[in-house]
Amino acid sequence: MALKNEPNIRVHFVVAILVAIVAYALKFSRLEWIVLAFTVAFVLILELINTTLEEIVDMVSPGTRPKAKVAKDISAAAVLISALLAVVIGGFLFLPKILPLLNK
Repeated sequence: MALKNEPNIRVHFVVAILVAIVAYALKFSRLEWIVLAFTVAFVLILELINTTLEEIVDMVSPGTRPKAKVAKDISAAAVLISALLAVVIGGFLFLPKILPLLNK
């Protein structure tokens, strides 16, 4: 349902698939795959929680209400922070493998 109705979760899934393809091409170690899987899962889980919270808020608080907006904004911020953390972790995982290829 989330993949069908939520564009943000689709973006996260497409990025996750692309990242996995690049990780495979770069021959990630078992530990690197574990870290990558947990990182991707963390972002996807928070996106699903955010979507759930937004749907619940819309059900119990139709219309625009300041506290409902705060709840939605904070939940969205959690997803943003997780995505930024994923970029940092991705840097630690991918850059050591990509930089030597660029220097050739």
